[in-house]
Amino acid sequence: MKYKRILLKLSGEALMGEKQYGIDIDRVAQYAKDIQAVHAEGIEIALVIGGGNIYRGLSAEKAGMDRVQADYMGMLATVINSMALQDALEKVGVKTRLLTAIKMEQICEPFIRRRAVRHLEKGRIVIFGAGTGNPYFTTDTAASLRAVEINADVVLKGTRVDGIYSADPEKDTTATRFDEISFADVYSKNLNVMDMTAFTLCQENNLPIIVFDMNKPGNFLKLAKGEPIGTLVK
Repeated sequence: MKYKRILLKLSGEALMGEKQYGIDIDRVAQYAKDIQAVHAEGIEIALVIGGGNIYRGLSAEKAGMDRVQADYMGMLATVINSMALQDALEKVGVKTRLLTAIKMEQICEPFIRRRAVRHLEKGRIVIFGAGTGNPYFTTDTAASLRAVEINADVVLKGTRVDGIYSADPEKDTTATRFDEISFADVYSKNLNVMDMTAFTLCQENNLPIIVFDMNKPGNFLKLAKGEPIGTLVK
């Protein structure tokens, strides 16, 4: 296997499937099967999930809500998504632990770095919820931060497109896909990979990012085995 420890970042919108809002149980079940297949190969997996399918802090701020209040509400949305994926993973026989940056003792453990690493070493899938626990930071930044903290080999960003393009492929038919691109080129071309805080954190810690299509069953396993799926940023 190419990687020993992976941090997989999923957007909240990914969990909607074909719905306009909320959680598509069939889509979550598909993700769980794909993650279980990679876990069965002995790869340690940590997960970070966004909350945009339930609540988006930035949108609420534009509508007049206090930004800090809105961001905390968004963090709680990520915990709901994390619990849904945790349930789906345990239904396919994978042991999991949910660790959150905001204490919620009845449903999860508080995030403690050493505890998270120990869970991974014991073969459990670790899900990090509630972002960084701080307003003004996205779940992309939480994913980058947790990946650095647990010494992950790579950040995999599962999306609905098969990599990074020169423009939005859903809007521009002439957009071209990159197989590999440097951090510097992403900056210079102003490409939308992650928010800048998250992206810079990966760059400063020499942590590669791969953007790939998570909605195609089997892609995650192929990527974990080292096949050239998606776009590599290094």
